[in-house]
Order: sequence, then structure tokens, then C-alpha cells
Amino acid sequence: MDLEQLFSQYKEETIRGRYITLDSIEPLLQKLNTNNQLQIIGKSVLGKSIYSFEIGEGKTRIFLWSQMHGNESTTTKAFFDFLNVLQSGSELAQKLLNTFTFCSIPMLNPDGATLYTRENANKVDLNRDSQALTQPESKILRDVFESFKPDYCFNLHDQRTIFGASDTGKPATLSFLAPSYNKEREVNESRLKAINLIASINEELQQYLPNQIGRFDDSFNINCIGDTFQYLGVPTVLFEAGHFQNDYQREITRKYVFMALILSFTALSENVIVSNGINKYLNIPQNKVVFYDFMYKNIKINYDGIEIITNFAGQYKEELIENQICFNAYVVQIGDLENYFGHFEYDAKGALYKDDFDSIPKLNQKADFYLDNNIKVVNGMIKI
Repeated sequence: MDLEQLFSQYKEETIRGRYITLDSIEPLLQKLNTNNQLQIIGKSVLGKSIYSFEIGEGKTRIFLWSQMHGNESTTTKAFFDFLNVLQSGSELAQKLLNTFTFCSIPMLNPDGATLYTRENANKVDLNRDSQALTQPESKILRDVFESFKPDYCFNLHDQRTIFGASDTGKPATLSFLAPSYNKEREVNESRLKAINLIASINEELQQYLPNQIGRFDDSFNINCIGDTFQYLGVPTVLFEAGHFQNDYQREITRKYVFMALILSFTALSENVIVSNGINKYLNIPQNKVVFYDFMYKNIKINYDGIEIITNFAGQYKEELIENQICFNAYVVQIGDLENYFGHFEYDAKGALYKDDFDSIPKLNQKADFYLDNNIKVVNGMIKI
């Protein structure tokens, strides 16, 4: 199977970038609703519709949800690409629909999506509300889980650009986790199914995304939804869509999420899951905070009349301004940056720092400055 070609053929071109709201996907859901697969299953805090989309007639029941965190939209895009495959009438589609019944919530947190925040409108992180169930969105997710009775759960998220595949110097473009079901992080039959599936996905995906796949931290927190569903005995796989080089809109990462979904369900349908895959799973590099968006090395600064050489790092803040996500770079670290990497790195070789206000960088200021008065840096990037 040519996954690159499959993605090109079925990519949903009407949704792009990072700001994906309910208004973005409602027309798609209506278009895909060819046989009453779409239902409104509840309302958000602010009264927005939360939809489920169910398709397939197979014995194995798959439950997927995306945008539990409103500002994590990459998996939503990839999920619609995958839905286009299921609706295509192709041989692959028929095979998957005969094997599985898919129940999905494409956007669990529409209020957070509109506000571009992690939390819902009550400023609650839904992924810490799986026990208390204080929020309507949390209750909806739990109700669908209990009524649908899935055989596998797919918990679809994004992660920040700070994560790398351990200390390799490569970003963790995709990360996976088979969540723990207890504090001891033991492996039971349910968790082993998730582990073996991830090991299978990783083996195949390495040929497309070598050395850029991570393994998310498996510390147990029963308030997290994946840990809860694993605790309740349903194999659960966490997807974390991360950074690919120069892909801040996550259109390339989207492709790899799509590939991972296709590989998941073809492996399950063909029963080619890795057995006893614990070692292969544990050999996936651990997700690690090792990246900044910008790293500037060997910068000369004039500090109280003394010239010293230092380093500093910049990081984008994703800010919603007039319904667009703006990437604004700020200084976040000054000094020793050993064991860290930058998605963009610049060796100033002793060039003198100056900005419009001072001769030294300060934390949380915009990353706009000059080097030796002839190199201008605007919003983190060098302007020649």
C-alpha cells in the first residue's frame, strides 16, 4: 500500500492550518452524512453541538475522539482524511467497514476550539476530568464509551514543539502511548494489546518517518481519560501529533497521523499485530523536553560595561488574533543551553546583541533584535 499516494488522494483540502473550529467541520460532517451516520450527542458549555459519526458494520468496535483540547487540531484534520477513505467505496474502505464499526467524536471541545485554548469554556482541562465528570463534554464522552462498548479506544491529541525523540536531536513528530492502568505501570492483557499495536504501527511508520517517533510518558493518573479507559479494561492508544521540521501549520504531521490511523486498522484487520511487543515498544525513544523553536548561540552582550558571550532561546506563543493563529516569538531562556536543540539554530560567532530598548535580552520580551547592527532578527527569524 502506497500511503503517500493514499494521503494525496483523500486529503480533505477544505480544512488546513491550526485553527480548526466547529464551523470548519460542520459542512464536512453534513457532506459525509450519507446514511444517517451523524448524530448530535450533546451540547458544550456554551451550547455548541457535539457530534458523533458512526460508520461500519464490523465486529470490532473502535472509538476515536479528537480536540478534547481545543487547540489540538492536527488529529482532527487527519481524521477527516481518514473518513474520506472510509466513504470512498474503495476495496480498502470495504475491508475496513466490514471489519470495524467506527464511532467517532471529531471535536469534543468546540468551545475550546473557538477560543483556541486547551481547556473548555469553564477553564477545565477535560483530560483531568475523567473521574469527577464535572463538565458536560466529559459526561458526553463517558456516556458514548459506556453505550458503544468499544474494543479499542484512540485518544487523539497534539503536543508542543518542545518535545524530541529522546536526545537524538530529532523532533518527536508523532508520539504514542499505551496508558498505564495502575500506579505500578504494570502490563495486563488490555494494555498489552495497545502496546503490541503501537509496536506494529512504529515498525511500519519508521520507513516514512525514521527516528522521529517518540513514546509518551506512562505515569499513571486516573483523572486522565486514557488511563481511565485502560483501567476499565479497554485497550487505549494515545496519539500525540508533534512538530516536523518547518511545519508549524502541521500539514506534514497531519499526513503521518493519517498514515498511523491507516496502519492501525489494516494491522488489526489483517491480524498482523506484533506479539510480545513490549521490548519493541520500550525501544521507541522516550518523549523528552529538549527543543526550543529558536536557539541563538555565542551572542556577545554588554552587561554593565562588561562584554560576555552567552546563548539564549526563543519560543513561539500561538496567539489567536482576529480569528487567525499568530506565531509570536518570545525570549524564554538565557544562558547555558547545553543538551537542548533549536528547530532553528544560529551561531552568532560573537556578534554584539542590541534591541530597541537595551543591550541585553530579557525573558518574555519579543524576539526582535539586531546583531552587530547589520543583522536584523524579527519575530525570531533573521531578515537579510
